Amino acid sequence: MTIKVALAGAGAFGIKHLDGIQNIDGVEVVSLISRDLEKTKEVADKYGIQHITTDLADSLALKDVDAVILCTPTQMHAEQTLACLKAGKHVQVEIPLADSLKGAEDVVALQKQTGLVAMCGHTRRFNPSHQYVHNKIQAGEFNIQQMDVQTYFFRRTNTNALGQARSWTDHLLWHHAAHTVDLFAYQCNSPIVQANAIQGPIHPVLGIAMDMSIQLKAANGAICTLSLSFNNDGPLGTFFRYIGDTATYIARYDDLFTGKEEKIDVSQVAVSMNGIELQDREFFAAIQEGREPNSSVAKVFNCYQVLHKLEQQLNAN
Repeated sequence: MTIKVALAGAGAFGIKHLDGIQNIDGVEVVSLISRDLEKTKEVADKYGIQHITTDLADSLALKDVDAVILCTPTQMHAEQTLACLKAGKHVQVEIPLADSLKGAEDVVALQKQTGLVAMCGHTRRFNPSHQYVHNKIQAGEFNIQQMDVQTYFFRRTNTNALGQARSWTDHLLWHHAAHTVDLFAYQCNSPIVQANAIQGPIHPVLGIAMDMSIQLKAANGAICTLSLSFNNDGPLGTFFRYIGDTATYIARYDDLFTGKEEKIDVSQVAVSMNGIELQDREFFAAIQEGREPNSSVAKVFNCYQVLHKLEQQLNAN
């Protein structure tokens, strides 16, 4: 059976999913949704997608659509995920699941009620670099003592990963910190029991903090220091240093290095070196096998509880 997919959001991340899906057998993208119809048609023509629309509801009304991937603005994630589940469609929503605890709670509750596959794109769980470290931890060969993480962009205007203007404002806490908060608890296999945050000045136009610092502690004693900035004029992205009892690892997206910058071969960790493709493979496999996926909305929910507590702390200060 071919899984027929609707993809919402033809921007930088939507295209990453389209590229990944081309390598996956038994999956076909049949509908593309984005706000600019002309640009949507350009992308659809390139990938051979027949149906285009600016309204998610049009795609949800298509009987042959089995699943939806949402690569839309953060503020729409929870509402659109709920709409997909209500329409009887399996859904994968890009990170973050929601921009509030209430939104995350509503999605988790409806998923439980419907039994459909609902997954959030916590890509770090799937990158071969982080999978390599995870496998070492699972085998009892490595334990995290500290994670030191830097999430840096030079993004003083509303632009996407391709440098194109976009209609919504990114967020260090609810989007970028979510990757690390979830990954830290996942890799430690231990819940976060302590979390602190401070932030820099609020940008007068964007209305968000452009710099933030977060400290985390897991129940097993491991700690994490996370620095985030939209002001860094340098390499873009997130860089992870795992300091453990037997080794130090540095992860940069799908690549992994020792603490001395020696490259580690992670090409045999999974069937692909592309974290987005591996994430999509897990989503479709969970649908085919009728099981809960890694990074299901239920499994990542604790991350959003932590983000909520951090937001309350920042607002109080």
